[in-house]
Amino acid sequence: MAFDEAKLNALVGRIVEEFGAIANAPLVVLGDRLGLFRKMAGAGPMDAEAVSEATGIRLRYAQEWLNAMAASGYVDYDAGTDRYRLSDEAAMVFVDEDSPAFLAGGFEVLGSLFNDLDKIQRVFSTGTGLGWHEHHPMLFSGTERFFRSGYKAHLVPEWIPALGGVEEKLRKGARVADVGCGYGASTIVMAKAYPASRFVGFDYHPQSVETARRRAAEAGVADRVEFKVAGAKDYPGNDYDMVAFFDCLHDMGDPVGAGRHVRETLAPEGAWMLVEPFAGDSVAENLNPVGRVYYAASTMVCTPCSLSQEVGLGLGAQAGERRLRKVVQEAGFAHFRRATQTPFNMVFEARA
Repeated sequence: MAFDEAKLNALVGRIVEEFGAIANAPLVVLGDRLGLFRKMAGAGPMDAEAVSEATGIRLRYAQEWLNAMAASGYVDYDAGTDRYRLSDEAAMVFVDEDSPAFLAGGFEVLGSLFNDLDKIQRVFSTGTGLGWHEHHPMLFSGTERFFRSGYKAHLVPEWIPALGGVEEKLRKGARVADVGCGYGASTIVMAKAYPASRFVGFDYHPQSVETARRRAAEAGVADRVEFKVAGAKDYPGNDYDMVAFFDCLHDMGDPVGAGRHVRETLAPEGAWMLVEPFAGDSVAENLNPVGRVYYAASTMVCTPCSLSQEVGLGLGAQAGERRLRKVVQEAGFAHFRRATQTPFNMVFEARA
């Protein structure tokens, strides 16, 4: 077999780098859970003994964890003083949950993928699906933490103002349905910003709805938010001024049917806000770092979720605007446009 030695060496080198990234992912989760990152944030240079004392973990574990984080470039290391420091930038990624760059939750999602590997192997082999509720709980908490920072950074300042006339309605007092709300992060962000409006979050997963209710009470918005167990094709109510789907339409088995139900429950001048992962319309357009993450998540979570339901369209997380437009038009909406976007999301507005 003929091969290019330079190409082989480059590939092996890249895989070794990825071994390091994968092996350190659970150590990031440990650092998050045990408060190691939090204790280091703003503390300046610390030796291993200081980290051990601050966090209550055994010194030998602190030493090895710090070295692993330094080798990954997540923690700075000074060989002259044998001290470690968490930079302000790293604190934004690993500690500050209000930071738009907070990514610690994403490592929880990665943990769930490994925990569910046997289940995914089974559905690959049988051609069946795997519902959201059948995944490891790390997926639920990690997804909420991962997306919450983006919602906090963009939803109120950018996304809602990009929808025609919606922000004015919300300020005066509107009725909003947040479908597929999960732990309620998006619903709570909106409720905090628009106290005159009333919000209902719907999700078919009872455990997520219970968590969302607790989060709303903790956030002080329970007076204007309620959460109910319901699916995208049968959630109750009508005359909603806005119905929002955040990063969930592509997970649904029958997104066209869900869209038809949205149309039936909207007020005459209401808007459907559809937030989806950023994607181009072709595979080639999505062969990039963001697309790589989304294709992996789609293979392990989104596509099996859709295939576990009726119809099983299997849009996937990289559906792209053209396929989404087709779904929305088949659902009966005459107007569909991309209102705005970020490097990670596309935000669409649909109207009857």
